[in-house]
Amino acid sequence: MTELTANVTRTATADEIVTYRDVVRTGLTSAAGASPLHAFVLASPVLDESVNLVNATTADGSPLGRVHLSQEITLHRPVRADEQVTVALSIAGARKLAKGVQVGMKVSLVGDDGVFAELVTGAMLVGAVTPETFGELPPFPGKGSTAEAVNVARTIARETVTRYAHASGDLNPIHLDDVAAKEAGFADGVICHGMSVLGVVVEEVVDRFAGGDVERVRSLGARFSAAVNPGTPLDIVLQNEDNTVRFSVKTPSGAALKSGWVELR
Repeated sequence: MTELTANVTRTATADEIVTYRDVVRTGLTSAAGASPLHAFVLASPVLDESVNLVNATTADGSPLGRVHLSQEITLHRPVRADEQVTVALSIAGARKLAKGVQVGMKVSLVGDDGVFAELVTGAMLVGAVTPETFGELPPFPGKGSTAEAVNVARTIARETVTRYAHASGDLNPIHLDDVAAKEAGFADGVICHGMSVLGVVVEEVVDRFAGGDVERVRSLGARFSAAVNPGTPLDIVLQNEDNTVRFSVKTPSGAALKSGWVELR
């Protein structure tokens, strides 16, 4: 199959960077620097175009559902305000399964000094019957830890979900409108963005294990296990072992994030 790639140029203003960081730090004090997850904010519109690149279709022509399965981000440095960034996407592979087609995508963010961030994203195109399996899906390197656990209790308020939607540009109605969320299969209505849950964890790691210095984050990743509704208690388990903090997030219903890690410099 012909290599599937896309390139787009984007920028993030200082205000956008500050606003996003403030949202993911809701409940914590304000802090300087771009969130490590802002690399995903720049990449996400290009990741959305991946459906067009793989020519995914449903059997009856109905719209595809998309579920974010996993996310990895490697950072050489944080996003800088007002820099011109080239977002270079390639499709690593796709696997046809009973629920649809699982897709693996790789993104490089290129600034004036070269590649400063790399992302590996896994997604399920729910209901897709094409394309056929091709390429390889990147392996997910998460593993457990035997280090002493630190438990943190957090929640994400409905207001924060709305703020996150606008700060990230992800205005999918399942995060904003109860009716739309229920029609999409979420019986309790609006759900939090998976990346906002990950953002809560990363900021806790930065404060507790990196002295508040966001530039110490070298890489991070997690698998998304289940949706989280606003106001749901989050039990975050953090285990620091040789500057790699393993984590999981559970709700009363079960795992929300698993096999997570934040690697620190």
